[in-house]
Amino acid sequence: MAKTLEFIFDFGSPNAYLAWRALPPVLERTGAAVKVMPCLLGGIFKATNNQGPTVAYAPIKGKMEYERLEFARFLRRHALARFRLNPHFPVNSLLLMRSLIAAQKLGVADRFIEMGLAAMWEQGLKMDDPAVAAKAYADAALDADALIAGAADPAIKAELAANTEAAVQRGAFGVPTFYVGGEMFFGKERLGQVEEELAK
Repeated sequence: MAKTLEFIFDFGSPNAYLAWRALPPVLERTGAAVKVMPCLLGGIFKATNNQGPTVAYAPIKGKMEYERLEFARFLRRHALARFRLNPHFPVNSLLLMRSLIAAQKLGVADRFIEMGLAAMWEQGLKMDDPAVAAKAYADAALDADALIAGAADPAIKAELAANTEAAVQRGAFGVPTFYVGGEMFFGKERLGQVEEELAK
């Protein structure tokens, strides 16, 4: 039976983009399937008293410079030449994340994830603007009306909140977080450990 890799995911994290792009060879080599758990990174941060790296590391001499170095190394190692830092960063990902849950229910989650990551981290779109988001959905041949309507559904709003709370209760404090069974791995740099666990 194939193992499942659970991915605590939010479009708002550039590291989620990098991890997602680097993940396919890991899944291919291990025969694992990925299960995306849409969560709100801001909600996780608030619940765990965490902060983004640009805030948390700002007072530490040399830390952000090293983070940028590691980021560049990751891009080169995985040949992620299309990545661009979104000029509107940080982008509120609430609409995107609710729309992702709607996309899961419509059976188009994989296409939606591809669209959302490209829009955020390759095209630099302001995806917290409903008009921009709707156009991006439509341009990707997704049902923009259904996705926008789904994002406004109280049940979907509640599901995203519940996912976020469950992730925190399970131990997540940031994105990307991965689970293989009961084993937790945080950060794109842990993909090697993730692969080892999946291969067991």
